[in-house]
Amino acid sequence: MKKQPFHNFVVDHMTFLVDPDLYNTTYALFRIILGVSRTDLIYEKRSNWPGQKKAASMTFASRIGVDRDSSIPNQAIIAVVQPTEPKSRDSHVRTMLKNRGGGSHWQHIALRTPDLFGFHAFCLKRGVNFITPVLKDSEQNLIQVFSGEWMVPGGRPTATFFEFVQRNPSPELLRQLETASYRQAWFRDKTFLGLYSEKEEEYRRKKVTPFIDDALSKRIASRLAGLEVWEIEDGLLDTIEAEMIDYAAAKVKSPAASLK
Repeated sequence: MKKQPFHNFVVDHMTFLVDPDLYNTTYALFRIILGVSRTDLIYEKRSNWPGQKKAASMTFASRIGVDRDSSIPNQAIIAVVQPTEPKSRDSHVRTMLKNRGGGSHWQHIALRTPDLFGFHAFCLKRGVNFITPVLKDSEQNLIQVFSGEWMVPGGRPTATFFEFVQRNPSPELLRQLETASYRQAWFRDKTFLGLYSEKEEEYRRKKVTPFIDDALSKRIASRLAGLEVWEIEDGLLDTIEAEMIDYAAAKVKSPAASLK
């Protein structure tokens, strides 16, 4: 197993889902306990659903920690989200919280890589599913991509997935995003609202994309059946990786056949 330069990950940001009864308290605790000042608040977005008497806060995001290097962002970012939809309306955030059986949970973690295109290609070659292509954030100097959810084959959605980002991409990388193979209008509004709409549609259709296909997950599990993690040799992982590559290649040639 060889570590590539694009595997030099650091945590960029995380999303924290909370019950509405905990949302304002979470804000207060961030300000008081985590030392978040008003200047640390990056954004606060609001909803205005039909029938609402006034707008409601959907999310706020804040930096935590101290950035000691202005050339590279070293502060972690946490976005807190609550469901604001009327009780009569579908809400994937409310469903995610219900599925997890609690008033809060971490939804996705964003890992920052120095080479997003390289890592994205590496993942696709090994059967990883993404719900978006590589995209440019309209407000920040970064490119990003969102994975499917981390799930047991045949199980219910977990509401846990990854985002991978690269900050300060070069002009050449940004030009690549303007080519026909990458040009997309997926983010119909701001980044948060685009992702929110995409996940809402997945949960509405009851067809949530997994991180890897169930069929591939089952193949990996069968290879590792009966073993503890300390018994998994590198040679076996090399075999599994080769099978993942074969699976992904077959899926490109015949998507239906790869699911068997």
